[in-house]
Amino acid sequence: MNRRTTLHRATVAVALLALGPIALAPARAARAHTPGGAAAASPGTPSNSAAAIELSHVLTAAVERGDTPAAVGLIVDRHGVLYEGAAGKLNGSGRLPANAIFNIASMTKPVTSVAIMMLAEQGKLSIEDPVSKYLPGFDHLQVITKFNPQDGTYETRPAKHVMTVHHLLTHTSGIGYGFTNPIVARLQQGNQKQEWELPLLSDPGEQWHYSASTRVLGLIVEKVTGQDLESWYQEHIFRPLGMRDTSYAVPKDKQARLVTPLAHKDGRFEARTNAPVPATPTPPYRGDGGLYSTASDYGIFIRMLLNGGRLGNTRILSEKSVQEMSRNQIGSVLVTLQPDAMPDLTRPFPLGAGHDKFGFGFQVTADTPDAHTYRRPGSLSWAGIFNTEFWIDPRTGLGGVLMMQFLPFYDEGAIRTLREFEATAYRELAH
Repeated sequence: MNRRTTLHRATVAVALLALGPIALAPARAARAHTPGGAAAASPGTPSNSAAAIELSHVLTAAVERGDTPAAVGLIVDRHGVLYEGAAGKLNGSGRLPANAIFNIASMTKPVTSVAIMMLAEQGKLSIEDPVSKYLPGFDHLQVITKFNPQDGTYETRPAKHVMTVHHLLTHTSGIGYGFTNPIVARLQQGNQKQEWELPLLSDPGEQWHYSASTRVLGLIVEKVTGQDLESWYQEHIFRPLGMRDTSYAVPKDKQARLVTPLAHKDGRFEARTNAPVPATPTPPYRGDGGLYSTASDYGIFIRMLLNGGRLGNTRILSEKSVQEMSRNQIGSVLVTLQPDAMPDLTRPFPLGAGHDKFGFGFQVTADTPDAHTYRRPGSLSWAGIFNTEFWIDPRTGLGGVLMMQFLPFYDEGAIRTLREFEATAYRELAH
């Protein structure tokens, strides 16, 4: 029996003080999905599993060497939870629980992309529809041809192509983000314009720019459904899957589990000014960010995708739609390294730049030497700006979540923690 089988459908919960010894809690049965998100017990396994010890050591070591103040790690397969552990302190005092709640920021994007695919299945939109069919301001697009960074002046020409929903799903719309693109950052100075209200960085379909495209997708979801994102996601995704702690708000009775984002500066983690966390959902909602969730909840979302759009008796998407989301949807275009236009917020990213492709809502891992130590070719992934990470590996049937909560995105310590956690998961659990 291999180590993955030993842990099959089990959860090992590990919670410890930042500098304290590893403490292995008794194993508890993983929640097996049933209609309406009810929990059903499944057999537990010994809490001293070698794989659990190794994965817990990665989290503990990351905290002890100062790579992260705290972290929750989760590994799932198609059947359930293989590992769940936590290391560090919750906001500086007390043990970080494995069910800690994090601002998952851009890990909201895959949820919005799934929503778009659901609406496409229902015939309420087409992936190849022009964006202008649903939203005003997208029918006479201009592309920047010349830009002066000193004074922010520029020249444009009409876009060669119509922007479609497909372009938004793949970040090939030509829209950018101010924190990763210096042109967008300069154009947003002194005004309140959103990224999609600016001239495009490139013609739709011709280049990959990480962008506010998924925020536009969120606007389309609201337009097509007549509901706000919180209401629609709860009704059609979160409640059916049993994602009880995922929302655009954190109720007061759950805020004791909420992790506060920090800033990593000069080798220290410092407090930063954060936006207030709403206790009740309050619009407007963003399709590209704003959700709060737990590693466990996001693991449920991952398992749904590993199972071809279905979890237990609940089907969210067809298998065909999941396959479309998982394949290269940008042709010969490559995911490119995004610069740090605002270094306090991000370092250059992502891993896989220059090789990887993009599907509908996910980065798709290319076949490189690294892919045999870490996530395998064809894996899907993305992340949130506070260093929350996930991957979905259809080839091995493994999925992973690593939740941290500090800036800048792609901090060296955060990426080191991710890679060590990921490599250990594959070494111990993949077969």
